[in-house]
Amino acid sequence: MSGENLDMKEFDGTYCIVGAGPAGLAMARSLKTKGIPFHVIERYKDVGGIWDINNPGSPMYESAHFISSKYLSSYADYPMPENYPDYPSNKQILAYHRSFAKDFGLYEHIQFETAVKSIENLDKKWLVTLSNGERRLYDGIICASGITWSPNQPKIPGEETFSGEIIHSVSYKNSSRFKGKRVLVVGAGNSGCDIACDAAFAAEQAYISVRRGYHFIPKHIIGKPADVFGDGAHWIPNWFSQFVLGSLLRLLVGDLQKLGLPKPDHKLFETHPIINDQLIHYLRHGDVIAKCDIQKLNGDYVEFKDGSKEKIDMIVLATGYHWAIPYMDTKYFEWKNGRPELYLTLFNRKYENLFALGYMETDGGAYKMFDEMANMIASFIEAKNKKDSSYKKFNQLIQNDFPKLNGGIKYLNTGRHSVYVNQVAYKKYRTKIQKRMGWQDPKFAQILTKKKGGV
Repeated sequence: MSGENLDMKEFDGTYCIVGAGPAGLAMARSLKTKGIPFHVIERYKDVGGIWDINNPGSPMYESAHFISSKYLSSYADYPMPENYPDYPSNKQILAYHRSFAKDFGLYEHIQFETAVKSIENLDKKWLVTLSNGERRLYDGIICASGITWSPNQPKIPGEETFSGEIIHSVSYKNSSRFKGKRVLVVGAGNSGCDIACDAAFAAEQAYISVRRGYHFIPKHIIGKPADVFGDGAHWIPNWFSQFVLGSLLRLLVGDLQKLGLPKPDHKLFETHPIINDQLIHYLRHGDVIAKCDIQKLNGDYVEFKDGSKEKIDMIVLATGYHWAIPYMDTKYFEWKNGRPELYLTLFNRKYENLFALGYMETDGGAYKMFDEMANMIASFIEAKNKKDSSYKKFNQLIQNDFPKLNGGIKYLNTGRHSVYVNQVAYKKYRTKIQKRMGWQDPKFAQILTKKKGGV
């Protein structure tokens, strides 16, 4: 070892997980189940990632609830508590993650209040430099630090003349700052719609600026959570589901153009739908007024592309986030459309010991998927450690397999949808590959030390 590396600690056979949010916890449990040594590095004081509203940079706000139901959104073998509502609050989700980490004995593997400053490749291993000055050498890296930490804050023409306040939704926490103001929310993603609903009752007047039309899905259909209702129809071809559910939504929701919203320029499921009942209610009562895209800002006013203008005191940019892995040079991942290009959204095609978990979007609850994905990563590492023949076979797939995981749905040609996967298609393909490799899903309950789902 050279003199400059004398201060470096080597952890042979050990993997470093960056982040103790939902993806990092799923990964930690999978590695623990298989007996693979690992450390989790977490920059904040506890687990939960974005779900802890007190973490600097968290996009969480007080009124935030899950947009998928508790029934299909839990970790495998760890249901959410029965006393949770269909759509739990952010506080309940945070408590659930912390209970999960405690019950599966993950806390002892996590180093808190330590940030990863950089990760570099060194002789086929990975040199991790921490905020406390430590330098560690690991056999592999799993990036699980999330996708909503770098706000996308576009410039608006005339911004320098605007007399009001402009904030990104990442800094929005509660409706108190809307009192007595005329508020414009820009963006109709699920967060934008939630924040517009907060402004509906707290502001003097609320507006929402929408560039394109979206399909709105009620949180309950015939008394069932929408995802539970849809889950019972997975045997139906996607094209037929699009037609049938699209027709049902037109009956349930009605013509949203009458409320000032644009007509969707795509079929249902071709982009991420909006799961929200409240915004439609507030639009129908005039508490929120829909506006088209912004033309420019001008003093006290926002001018829109249809020629209208409104006096606005505060603009909230619910315009999403740039995806980033800030502690690694971009040369380590192949980035396309602002997204890392990975096999099955997990495996790096250049470095067999570099993985990412959570760098994808999907059409349902993510945590069971995180478990399944984490198990694939852990199974690959296990096969490598045991010199099993499946290790080489799977390595060939990493290099040469480029499956379509859209389930036949033509997703919009955007950066976001370049890594968007259909849950049913992904599960079918993953199951097929795992069977071919001889990899089995673990029985997580065997290492559970306390009652399932207790919070």
